[in-house]
Amino acid sequence: MSIKALGYVRVETAKAEAWDHFMTQVVGVMRGDAPAAGVATYRIDGRPFRFWVERGQADRLVAAGYEVGNADELAALRTMIAGLGREVVDGDAAGAKARGVDAFFATTDPSGNGLEFFCGDKSDDVEFVSPAGVSGFVTGDMGMGHAVFATPNFEESHAFYKVIGFGDTDIPRFRFSDDPQDAGMGFAFMHAANGRHHSVAIAEMPVPPSGCIHLMLEMKTQSDVGKCHDRMRLHKVPESATIGRHVNDQTFGFYMQTPSGFDIEIGSDPLVIDPANWTPTAHLVPSEWGHVWTWQKALEEQQGESA
Repeated sequence: MSIKALGYVRVETAKAEAWDHFMTQVVGVMRGDAPAAGVATYRIDGRPFRFWVERGQADRLVAAGYEVGNADELAALRTMIAGLGREVVDGDAAGAKARGVDAFFATTDPSGNGLEFFCGDKSDDVEFVSPAGVSGFVTGDMGMGHAVFATPNFEESHAFYKVIGFGDTDIPRFRFSDDPQDAGMGFAFMHAANGRHHSVAIAEMPVPPSGCIHLMLEMKTQSDVGKCHDRMRLHKVPESATIGRHVNDQTFGFYMQTPSGFDIEIGSDPLVIDPANWTPTAHLVPSEWGHVWTWQKALEEQQGESA
């Protein structure tokens, strides 16, 4: 059994107007049709939506939705996850129709991060046209990108994702200081059954109120990424990390903060792997160059003031 790709994400927000502005004017995605009252959708390709943003009281990622091959695989995965002691909520026909799928169920990983699994994905013939001029997003068999979750019970969560069908791509332990006593932070970058370096990743840290660390979208060109970075600055969106290139997946890009508090990574030109013949790596640092984080800038300023 394997997971095909990340198909969509569902977000709850008390800042629906801010999300609409962020998605269309900064990220540059296209509005989709509303599948239900209080829900806005956004598309980046031929799928009716990749982002489902629903009005609510909280600001959080509700779930990342992953595709499996067919109804039999979905049923087998449901049985497996229930057997692992995770609560499973079966989706009804109306919910499946709204999501553009044949069937789905909802669950959580061992740290409570929201997940949905589905089969029978739908597409249409509506042409993607970016309101901000983005030439396009890289999706297809590799799905919409990736999701990164926080997991305080790292080993248990890592084992869960391996059992349900994800494969290890890079299993590092990053150290963010020069302290020799720094035990580092565990990460697991895991691939689905496609060439994207990772479709899900987990980090050894407490789960934030936003329910997510970041989501990633891949644009077609570095020029698209650079222009998005300009839009972030012009629209005064908080930058979370400067432009840089990762070591493990070679993605060129940057991070900015969504209206719900978690980040979105905008990148291009990543490494494409062969998931059937990949030997897991364990890189020592996250970035080859760049990616100066806001917390690093703040720490440098504090050290400068105390010098």
